[in-house]
Amino acid sequence: MKSIYNIVIYSIATVWMINGLFCKVLNLVPRHEEIVARILGGNYSRILTLLIGCSEILMAIWILTGINSRFNAIAQIVIIAAMNMLEFILAPDLLLWGRFNSLFAFLFIVLIYFNEFHLNPKN
Repeated sequence: MKSIYNIVIYSIATVWMINGLFCKVLNLVPRHEEIVARILGGNYSRILTLLIGCSEILMAIWILTGINSRFNAIAQIVIIAAMNMLEFILAPDLLLWGRFNSLFAFLFIVLIYFNEFHLNPKN
């Protein structure tokens, strides 16, 4: 059980790191900045995208530390749900799979929940 939990933890942290570092900070996927511009306005979209990317990198690090893992899982779930609701309503045309992205977000939320609250050997 612990090995499955650890594999999932590393996978979840990798998702946050890829989205934060490669997609936003390094701007390898400019669509992310377009989404930020659509939702928060274009004047500061680059700096806001960088800040969001850095926050995602910090989330990956927090996940790997295991500190307050239950609170971390809840924070991830709330952030993913809020972000995806905003994107679903305000920028569906900019999403990789359109409104279908919400299904992947939901599955990611379920994975985070199940891993933390059912597989975590510390709980």
